[in-house]
Amino acid sequence: MPSYLSPGVYVEEVDSGSRPIEGVGTAVAAFVGIAERGRANAPVLVGNWSEFTREFGEFLPEAFLAHAVYGYFQNGGGACYVVRVGADGADGPAPDGQVAGDARAVRGAGSPALGARGPRQLPAAPSAATGRLRFVAVDPATPAGRLSVEITEPGGDPAPAESFRVLVRRGGEVVEEFDPATVTRGKQNVVTLVNQSSTTVRVEELPGRGAPERPAVGTVLALAAPAGAAAAPDRPLTAEDFVGDAAERTGFGGLEAVDEVTMLCVPDLMSAYQQGTIDLETVQAVQLGMIAHCELMGDRMAVLDPPPGLNAQQVREWRLDRAGYDSRYAALYWPWIRSLGPSDGSPVVLPPSGHVAGVWGRSDDARGVHKAPANEVLRGAIGLTTQITRTEHGLLNPTGINCLRSFPGAGIRVFGARTLSSDPAWRYLNVRRLFNYLEESILAGTQWVVFEPNDDALWARIRRTVSAFLVNEWRRGALFGLTPDEAFYVKCDRETNPAEGIDAGQVVCEVGVAPVRPAEFVVFRLAQFSGGAGLVSE
Repeated sequence: MPSYLSPGVYVEEVDSGSRPIEGVGTAVAAFVGIAERGRANAPVLVGNWSEFTREFGEFLPEAFLAHAVYGYFQNGGGACYVVRVGADGADGPAPDGQVAGDARAVRGAGSPALGARGPRQLPAAPSAATGRLRFVAVDPATPAGRLSVEITEPGGDPAPAESFRVLVRRGGEVVEEFDPATVTRGKQNVVTLVNQSSTTVRVEELPGRGAPERPAVGTVLALAAPAGAAAAPDRPLTAEDFVGDAAERTGFGGLEAVDEVTMLCVPDLMSAYQQGTIDLETVQAVQLGMIAHCELMGDRMAVLDPPPGLNAQQVREWRLDRAGYDSRYAALYWPWIRSLGPSDGSPVVLPPSGHVAGVWGRSDDARGVHKAPANEVLRGAIGLTTQITRTEHGLLNPTGINCLRSFPGAGIRVFGARTLSSDPAWRYLNVRRLFNYLEESILAGTQWVVFEPNDDALWARIRRTVSAFLVNEWRRGALFGLTPDEAFYVKCDRETNPAEGIDAGQVVCEVGVAPVRPAEFVVFRLAQFSGGAGLVSE
């Protein structure tokens, strides 16, 4: 207490009683994957695409991390953290003319892999080219020479001008046929035709001016490993590389020290699976680790990718019978998307997690975390690997598979907003993320309460502080109800704080909120009635 000994006027500052609670960020993603260079197993804050390329390099042909981060920024995502895996320790000195840790560094003589501190590179898929068309095996583990592509005369009478037939053979036996195919624009373009339906090969159009030349009839291409392709790593990637360890700050386990993260994506889990360095059981182990990490932290969501090449029935069976995930802290999106490589314009097929995380950020900025991040355009996607019907969507949606759909005149949209939880109370993604936001905001905004005198005055200040914060959220439309009393309640009094709790040094404040839920099913009931005036009036 101040001492008043000398006559005069004294001016003092006193607390007003309540302290405002500031809302925390809701859209900070974390990406874990394989990069061209950069610090290994260290969360690095990246604010835009230029910062990413300066720290981690450009796109790698068989890795998805750069594509996912690019799609995240393209769809409106803000700052994110990037954790590079696939390299042992910090980057050491690089060879002449190379950046430290460059994945493209030339092997040393007799070295089984890139230097001791370099990344473990993934094998390149067998391929063959004719003119500006390159045919690449979908499965990188396909033995060289196992697949071949033959160009023959088209069928039909008369055959379209400049058309040809593409035969894909496996061991001499025709397994796929595309007829007629052309090099001109349209749905019969060989790149579009093959990439939309083939499960064996994909076609890439190499850079150049104008349309590529029509391949010569009789051309036979045997798909072989490209010259200079990196050999398989001497120690393949494992689940531990992705999951990491919180104590050693490796993998996504090291993200436990970063409180700002609200979304977790591991796009290169699928690239490693495609390259054959891990199997499907390892994929599930890593995804279970992602879910466990998010549940442990309690403030972030895992954005999961399904395995590639699954149709609607297969992804449903994988979700229910094989994976069986049940968590309110995870969301699954399907199918994979088709995009154009920003570096060379070649078509690529990508897992959707990075682009979807950007949509979450864009929706949060525009409407708020309480709005379900669905019915939003997916920027950067030129197509989907599977076009599903409304019936198929009706089978997948109840299982928690959020579908990406293409609508005429409306583009490709995220058309699902469910978690993987079997609990109806946590069915919707926006409800879970809203609670994450409220919990973290109240936690950060009430630190001043610690060690305050535990009495009625403190309880009243807590009630005023929390109520003022929730009133603002109700006014933004985050809570359901016509009045604040219908939207929430805050209880902190002698009932929640008995003498035993006070003696134990505890203050208990009970908060209840009514979150808004999305209008997932919009129903208009139309009825027929006879209009006009009757003949008899009463």
